[in-house]
Amino acid sequence: MSNVSQHLLSGALSGFASTIVLQPFDLLKTRIQQPDHLNKLPHSSLSPQSTLIFRTARSIVQTGGYVGLWRGTAPSLLRNVPGVALYFTGLNQFRGFLSTSPHFAPLRTQSSSHSTSTLPKLTAQGNLIAGALTRVSVGLVLNPFSVIKARYESSYYSYGSLSEAFFGLIRSGPSEIFRGAIASSLRDAPYAGIFVVFYEHIKSSLSSAAFSAPNSAAIAVPFSLSTAVNSVSAASAGALATLATQPFDVLKTKMQVRSETKYRGVVSTVRAIWKQRGIAGFFDGATLRASRKIFSSAIGWAVYEGVLIAIRSPTRKD
Repeated sequence: MSNVSQHLLSGALSGFASTIVLQPFDLLKTRIQQPDHLNKLPHSSLSPQSTLIFRTARSIVQTGGYVGLWRGTAPSLLRNVPGVALYFTGLNQFRGFLSTSPHFAPLRTQSSSHSTSTLPKLTAQGNLIAGALTRVSVGLVLNPFSVIKARYESSYYSYGSLSEAFFGLIRSGPSEIFRGAIASSLRDAPYAGIFVVFYEHIKSSLSSAAFSAPNSAAIAVPFSLSTAVNSVSAASAGALATLATQPFDVLKTKMQVRSETKYRGVVSTVRAIWKQRGIAGFFDGATLRASRKIFSSAIGWAVYEGVLIAIRSPTRKD
């Protein structure tokens, strides 16, 4: 199997696993971000957003059963499986390209026996650029599927099938096909850049700490420890990157599911959210998005790097 095929397969499996497990988080996040106001229940000790999470989940279960929490899984898979595969493959190729430049190649690399990764090593600046540019490129290509995914999860649209949603979007023209693309890019570029920088830094620190004992130089990293390090590193990086980019995720959702004129542009959407909800409006769904990103990052990167290690291990020399 070629190097590109290995990354495509690992990325696709990663996207599939995280989507199936975590679709309820995406569904609830979209439902919470779509309205203009959060109304707190009388005599409730919970915050308005916590109250709305429980109310929304209960409403979905009452109308569609527990399986209703997985509404929109098909378009999510259509978006995430190729999206994650392309992102991981593109990221690896771009990092490999940048690693040939003295400006982005690290001056000191970790011992291969202590490495928990099979990926190219870069400086922080290199990781920032590679993550941001790769994520934005893939996001723009797959934006139509992102729009369909958001609308499937929203209660404002009722599609009979994926084909109906897809052809309906195509007939609406380029303005709808690329609805929210700018907001998505403003979210994805810093998210991916910040994520890759923190992921590699945390992973390197954890790997060094795990093998700081004497006589550990000749010990190869066990697969279970490698998976744990990658998972914890990804979860930590996902949490930090999510909180830093949450406002842009709210903008993207509003623009993709709301049809009013005030949600047609980035600036007008910012004004509308600020007028209706203030600064808190830009963090609607933050708890759900952070929870989903923490788990999806932990699952996704552990699966991705784990599959790569498993594929390549038979060819490694002892």
